[in-house]
Amino acid sequence: MNDTRIIIYTDGGAKPNPGAGGWAALLIYGDKQKELCGFEPQTTNNRMELTAAVRALEALNRPCAVEFHTDSQYLRKGITEWIQNWLRNGWKNAAKKPVENQDLWQQLYSLTQQHTIDWKWVRGHNGNALNERVDKLATRAREQELSTE
Repeated sequence: MNDTRIIIYTDGGAKPNPGAGGWAALLIYGDKQKELCGFEPQTTNNRMELTAAVRALEALNRPCAVEFHTDSQYLRKGITEWIQNWLRNGWKNAAKKPVENQDLWQQLYSLTQQHTIDWKWVRGHNGNALNERVDKLATRAREQELSTE
């Protein structure tokens, strides 16, 4: 495993939910920072949270040690707790129904196999400057796209 250490913050949301969505990621490596963001015209909060995580990990060009910050319990618990049961049960949830957002969960799971990731939950809208930054980026991505339609 490469000793490259990356800090990632992500956020995503849709307004209304479901509706137009935006996602954002901030990657920090030493004193370098990279912002990523995007828009989807019809989506959900959960899909945008997952998309942000997928796009952030896709941006890494080699195996890294990642400190990954999210304000989404759905994302953090899904990838750290629920996914093992989903894999074991053929992508069915506890109710024996197909896991929602399976396409994104599969992409995310594949990407997590390339890195060592420490998943950290941060309370949203609670004064964490970097979490607030990605929230604003995701909102701006959604709103800018809507204003051009």
